[in-house]
This record gives sequence, structure tokens and C-alpha cells, in this order.
Amino acid sequence: MDATKIKQMLNKVPAITIYFWVIKVLCTTIGETAADYLNETLKFGLSGTSLVMGGLLFLIMFFQFRTKKYIPSIYWLAVVFVSVVGTLITDLLTDKLGIPLETTTIVFAAALLLTFIVWFIFEKTLSVHSIVTFRREAFYWLAILFTFALGTAAGDLSAEKFKLGYLNSIYIFGGLIGVVTIAYYVLRKIQGAEHKHQPAYAILAFWLAYIMTRPLGASIGDFLSQDRDAGGLALGPTLTSGIFFIAILSLVIFLSLTKKDELTPEE
Repeated sequence: MDATKIKQMLNKVPAITIYFWVIKVLCTTIGETAADYLNETLKFGLSGTSLVMGGLLFLIMFFQFRTKKYIPSIYWLAVVFVSVVGTLITDLLTDKLGIPLETTTIVFAAALLLTFIVWFIFEKTLSVHSIVTFRREAFYWLAILFTFALGTAAGDLSAEKFKLGYLNSIYIFGGLIGVVTIAYYVLRKIQGAEHKHQPAYAILAFWLAYIMTRPLGASIGDFLSQDRDAGGLALGPTLTSGIFFIAILSLVIFLSLTKKDELTPEE
């Protein structure tokens, strides 16, 4: 077995399958509603919620970085907590410090772009199929954090600041993801599916879709949980978080047992 195949088996992230995208949207949704639940329902406040969730995220990341390969339960728990913390960072800047959503959207977009630039300078790739070193994994999770913070700001900007509403935001971001997906498959057909290395268009499509699943998930969470007079279905953050938590848990258990999202040596 050559070194490349060994690296692929030790990749620290899951294969990009339909399961990946479903759980990703579920995680982004619960990130939005869980933050609201702790902040508003349990009365932790933004500062208290941020401290608690930041501490828990640090603990989860400790175990994630200690693992030698992708483990569904640890990885997706880390994604959930990054989602919550990313939401809280944007909320703190907007609600506590009064920084406009336009500004936070631009700042987080710039921070994400800078992360990608530095990542590429050091590693010569942004592919998630090669998260096989500590440094690459650090870049990966930093990028993920900024995508969540950016997605929260962009989602709130479209739904609240621009008065588009939660349902319209779902249509907009869902449609944009659809456009990216179609473009990916068109380019894949034109250039051929077989590549020794992941092509640039595939890496770009992944990160564009990943960024936009955040405002999509946040809009879904707000649409389900917010009051009807605010344009939601009034399920509340507790029920909405519970529904999505059960869905995530069920899928993670399924993947842990079936290993359908683990990279194999042939991939």
C-alpha cells in the first residue's frame, strides 16, 4: 500500500456524500436555534452563552485533534459546536457591540479569504480530501469557523436587514447552492470525471456550497423557530433544536455503523 493511500485512510474529514450535506445543513440549523435557546430561553445571555460554548468547543477540538482518523461522532459534534460559536461571534459583534451586519459580513468574508490564501501558500491545496496533518486540520477548522460566522451575518443581513424574510432567504440560498451544484456537474462532464488530483473547480464548488449552507441552515432554523409575526412557524428554539438534534444523532449513528462516509484507499 503506497503512502497516498495511507494518507487517504487517515483523512480527518468525511467523504463528501449526500450524508455530509444533509448533516451539515442540520448542524447549521441547530447552531442557530441552540444559540437562541441558551441565550433567550435559558437566560444565559450572549456573554454567558459564548463563554460556555467556547469552553465546550475547545474541549471537543482537543479530542478532534487527538484522533488519528475521521470519527463521525467526534467530527460532527465539533461541527455543531463550531456552528454555535460562529453564530455567537456574529451575534456578539452585532447585538453587543452594535457593528452593522454589512460590516461583519465583509469582515468575515475577508477573514475567510485570508485564511484560504495563507492555507494555500503553506499547503498548495485547499482540498478537503487531504486533511492529513495537524497544520492542514488547523486551517480547515479555522475556515469552517469563518464560514459559520460569515453565513450567520449574511443570512441575518438578507432576512432582517434587507427584509427578505426567512422563507425567501431559504429560496435564495438554496437556489444559489443549486446553481453551484449544476455548474460543478457541467464542468465535471466537460473535463471528465477522472483526475489524479481534485480539480480547482471542484474545490471552489465545495467551499462555495459550504459557505452558503450556513445562511441556508440559519434561515431554516429561524423560519421554524421564530414567531409568526416575524415570519416564522413559531415552533420555538427548544422544539426546533430537539428535532434537528435527533436527526443529526440518528444519521451519525447510521454512519458510524455503516461507515458509508469514510474515505477508502481507492478514493
